[in-house]
Amino acid sequence: MKLYCLSGHPTLPCNVLKFKSTTVMLDCGLDMTSTLNFLPLPLVQSPRLSNLPGWSLKDGNAFLDKTELIDLSTVDVILISNYHCMMALPYITEHTGFTGTVYATEPTVQIGRLLMEELVNFIERVPKAQSASLWKNKDIQRLLPSPLKDAVEVSTWRRCYTMQEVNSALSKIQLVGYSQKIELFGAVQVTPLSSGYALGSSNWIIQSHYEKVSYVSGSSLLTTHPQPMDQASLKNSDVLILTGLTQIPTANPDGMVGEFCSNLALTVRNGGNVLVPCYPSGVIYDLLECLYQYIDSAGLSSIPFYFISPVANSSLEFSQIFAEWLCHNKQTKVYLPEPPFPHAELIQTNKLKHYPSIHGDFSNDFRQPCVVFTGHPSLRFGDVVHFMELWGKSSLNTVIFTEPDFSYLEALAPYQPLAMKCIYCPIDTRLNFIQVSKLLKEVQPLHVVCPEQYTQPPPAQSHRMDLMIDCQPPAMSYRRAEVLALPFKRRYEKIEIMPELADSLVPMEIKPGVSLATVSAVLHTKDNKHVLQPPPRPAQPTGGKKRKRASDDIPDCKVLKPLLSGSIPVDQFVQTLEKHGFSDIKVEDTAKGHIVLLQEAETLIQIEEDSTHIICDNDEMLRVRLRDLVLKFLQKF
Repeated sequence: MKLYCLSGHPTLPCNVLKFKSTTVMLDCGLDMTSTLNFLPLPLVQSPRLSNLPGWSLKDGNAFLDKTELIDLSTVDVILISNYHCMMALPYITEHTGFTGTVYATEPTVQIGRLLMEELVNFIERVPKAQSASLWKNKDIQRLLPSPLKDAVEVSTWRRCYTMQEVNSALSKIQLVGYSQKIELFGAVQVTPLSSGYALGSSNWIIQSHYEKVSYVSGSSLLTTHPQPMDQASLKNSDVLILTGLTQIPTANPDGMVGEFCSNLALTVRNGGNVLVPCYPSGVIYDLLECLYQYIDSAGLSSIPFYFISPVANSSLEFSQIFAEWLCHNKQTKVYLPEPPFPHAELIQTNKLKHYPSIHGDFSNDFRQPCVVFTGHPSLRFGDVVHFMELWGKSSLNTVIFTEPDFSYLEALAPYQPLAMKCIYCPIDTRLNFIQVSKLLKEVQPLHVVCPEQYTQPPPAQSHRMDLMIDCQPPAMSYRRAEVLALPFKRRYEKIEIMPELADSLVPMEIKPGVSLATVSAVLHTKDNKHVLQPPPRPAQPTGGKKRKRASDDIPDCKVLKPLLSGSIPVDQFVQTLEKHGFSDIKVEDTAKGHIVLLQEAETLIQIEEDSTHIICDNDEMLRVRLRDLVLKFLQKF
């Protein structure tokens, strides 16, 4: 069993597991932090951004590193854990020769589609008169400023996919539900479990009859809107692959939400506007719910909230209709009936308005001070670029970063000097190291495998030994472009036996609770399932009558010798020898058993745990006689 690591980003994993003749890809996250090396894409031409010194690259590329580690056309299935971890799917399904099946839950697919659609929309709606590609030449790249000059394999970076490619990729997905068992070629069975992180997010069990691998990615034990994490099903794992932990282990999500609300209220009370760069799904649902409970007590009921995204309407609607994927409290509301999320009421009362872009109706309805939720969190494309340009010159305004995927200081770099206030309130509900330690003690896997970043403290906090995985035995770590041989070997295989063959067996008890039977059969293997079938009987001869022999029932006319079991008690054996006329018997102990010497007959009987040897000098009658005495102490079957 081998694990191929194709991603260096622990929260955007892409691993390939080879297990029992199947090749399974675990997630296909797209690391977009490299977009921070590029200029923002404004909706209208910005002379200031175009003339920035030191920021010479401007393009609409999303990035994917190709790998020579494994031929992706050999991948049989792709298992998706959550919608953030499927953003590279079109690159794999449309450009690598992949012909397999992708498995994901319905909310993961629908919200993943929204994220991809938003990304494509943001890139394509800003036409580029020319594209830069010469900088990918190695001789030119080494002259560029860091970190571009140090980037690896830039020639393999790809342009953002199209909606046609997105739709084609999503058509290859097969929808699954929690605890649904899916057979893969009869070799292994995969099962999605609720991970508690996002709508439809899953951990996966990959198991055969005797081995079990758990894949834990992007999980949460906090009480938010998704179904709670299923921990019990992770028990008794031979290997637990752990990825997608929180990116900010020192930040408490509840504390960050409190800071978010207080900073938002402070800004709008002073007449300023608040900009929240965000994804169109996920944390935004929890933020809107907190604001719903907060705005009246904070005197913000007259402040408009705007959610601007090409998929804003779809996102808000999807969150209300996936009732079976929500936590129990929100499911209960659906059957009252009430909307599970309070943003439905905010929309009805016109406190929250959503728009596909800043053009059209938004221009007519827009009033300040206000709060705007929009993308993209990188500040490199989307409507957020317009608001950064619009509000960045006033110290009354505030931008609040809640998504932990991008360094907010790097995101802000091309907008400097900036007068508006910048608040960093990253909200990441995924497992922290304390929760992971508790989880591992409860589920007790034999081996833990994780990215190397989790086996050592963060570089900026090297003294914090609590910010790493602590388990016994120590976790095995991997890094990008590494192949890991997982530390257990398959020892058993399940074989079925045909009823008529089973009926012919005559088991014999060799010790209390243990019976054995000999069997002569044909092993039939198809689709990784093994069946013992009765051996074919030889064709009966035609013509004259022929006497049937006992060996005719056995293929190739081989007579099976009986198997022997049991042990020979030396003292009783010596007494039996004496009763049958043998004298002058001497017994010697050896490291492996005993040697019985018949000195008068010049014969030696060597008795060991798994064998018995009779050594005499060309006296076949004596050997047979002694053999029969030995057999009296053994069972035949």
